[in-house]
Amino acid sequence: MKKILIGTFLCAYCLFAFSFSANAQYILKDADKQYELFNYSKAIDLYEQAYKKKETLYAAERLANAYTFVYNYKQAESWYAIAAKMPGSNPENILGYAKALQRNSKYSEAKTQYLNYIDKNKNVSEKQRTVWLASCDSALKWIRNPKKIELINQKTLNSSQSDWGAVNYQGGVVFTSDRSNTGLNIRESKPFLKFDGTKEPDQKVYGWTGNGYLKLYIKPSPNDSLQLFPIKTGTRYHVGSVSFTADGKTMYFTLTRITDELERLKKQPTTVNVEIFSSTKGADGVWGEPVSFAYNNVNKYSVGDPFISADGNSLYFASNMPGGLGGTDIYVCLKTDGGAWGKPINLEEVNTEGNERSPVFDEKDNFYFSSDGRIGMGGLDVYRALKEKGKIGHIENMGYPFNSPHDDFGFSLNEKGGIVYLSSNREGGLGSDDIYTIDQKMILAFRLEGRVSDKGSSQPVAGALVTLERVNGTVLKTETDENGYYNFNLAKESEYHVSAEKTNYRSDVKNLTTIGLTTSSVLTQNLQLEAIVINKAIKLENIYYDFDKWNIRPDAAIELDKLVKIMIDNPTIWIELGSHTDSRGKDSYNLKLSQKRAESAVQYIISRGIDKNRIAAKGYGETQLLNKCGNGVNCTEEEHQLNRRTEFKIVKQ
Repeated sequence: MKKILIGTFLCAYCLFAFSFSANAQYILKDADKQYELFNYSKAIDLYEQAYKKKETLYAAERLANAYTFVYNYKQAESWYAIAAKMPGSNPENILGYAKALQRNSKYSEAKTQYLNYIDKNKNVSEKQRTVWLASCDSALKWIRNPKKIELINQKTLNSSQSDWGAVNYQGGVVFTSDRSNTGLNIRESKPFLKFDGTKEPDQKVYGWTGNGYLKLYIKPSPNDSLQLFPIKTGTRYHVGSVSFTADGKTMYFTLTRITDELERLKKQPTTVNVEIFSSTKGADGVWGEPVSFAYNNVNKYSVGDPFISADGNSLYFASNMPGGLGGTDIYVCLKTDGGAWGKPINLEEVNTEGNERSPVFDEKDNFYFSSDGRIGMGGLDVYRALKEKGKIGHIENMGYPFNSPHDDFGFSLNEKGGIVYLSSNREGGLGSDDIYTIDQKMILAFRLEGRVSDKGSSQPVAGALVTLERVNGTVLKTETDENGYYNFNLAKESEYHVSAEKTNYRSDVKNLTTIGLTTSSVLTQNLQLEAIVINKAIKLENIYYDFDKWNIRPDAAIELDKLVKIMIDNPTIWIELGSHTDSRGKDSYNLKLSQKRAESAVQYIISRGIDKNRIAAKGYGETQLLNKCGNGVNCTEEEHQLNRRTEFKIVKQ
């Protein structure tokens, strides 16, 4: 009989395991479909569900890639770190990990991982090796010695989505945004669309981001409300960055459209490349029908980021057309005597094996552009190329905090050649990409100094990333030195959040202010990091439930909010929330009651904005008692209370 029961149990277990695995495979199949169509926001949710059911290298790699594509580098760093350590992992995951660390300003750690990758891949060129390592060294120097400028977020233009590419136009400003629900009832970049060739893509939601499509907006004056730019583009999809001629009568812009010449493959994804169009304003003030740029090729490559010179005779743009030096290169077309555009000329002096975009010239012919192929901070950095004897000469990085470890691009100049607007998806913005102006007269009044240490050992933590966020202002970052010390300059009458983080540690966040300070010139704020131990139970104090109940009481909510804060401050960790009972009552009842209590606590945490994939409920009943008070043992109320507890474990960092 015992053998039969064991055999039945094993059979049931195998069936359960098979069902569990099959379910994970089903989710992966659906996730892959969304991933291949660039619907990354949906794919991420599905891959996370699949990974929770079965921890596979494939799901971890896909999550790392997908989070990179949506510019969530903190999550990308976490998943690349996991993927890089799993059996059978490709060395490319180490490279992805290094790049994610760099995007998160962890330059010392990034350099270590670049060296790790170089050691495993002997085919890395000396040029590429130099760019990676010198970028980490240079960025570390720049963030420890920032320029005395401040980037000011243009909150009257920005939204919770992506806003970029602002240019002044006739007293107002024109820019690109994928904001949704604007209340503007007119129906009119990302690099391209991709969709199932047998179906049209969604006309309201762009799957890559989950937001609306890019459109052009105009704010005619500081006191005017935001409006859709009054041009009929003939597309319901992306309309991107714009450049105007000096007289304001002709505009060049990018868009994506579904055309008859588009090649569609049955049951295979179709790619729609970006194109450049122009439009001229008539005497009646109405913008004319868009005219296709002569070198558009919707099936072969993209052309975008147009910039028309002041005299209207040179059109600069970025493209991934064949024959370039890297991903996207910058080209120029010169207008012929007959008024047509000559063949594209590759600006080989500035292009690299990486990506170049956002070409802009000032009135003195000094050239500004963005690149991720040069020594920089990570992502796209802004560079200035001084023209010497008619040719592009010395190229310099604009430094920190002008540049950030994220993408800095989409800028415009004033009459004197100074940058008026800069676009960036750096931390501290209102949305994905934000529009900033540059303040070069930042007045510094105080200095902040501090030390970052290990909470357990009190030893200094070298190479920790320290972030200073000015409330309603900008974000600065630095790394601690070998003794754990850091410093920042502070402005008068300002509030700040200062935080420290490092891989394998829980972060620490403090608040400070210079409001009302008149005498002290130096403020001190030390920070402590607590080492993460995977699957170590951490007790939540004062989580009580009414007898035979599982609803969250107000006193328990206060304690659960502390866990919510931990998860907000550490956005990559996943936790298991466990509920335990004492031994009194039936074992099966206690198990069910504890599960309901754990689920109730988890639902409360999700209701506070924590993603459902990051937290799981587990009821243990009386299976993990902390003392001798098992069934039938006489114990005091205090001893039973020790077993009635709520704990959480970090199961992924």
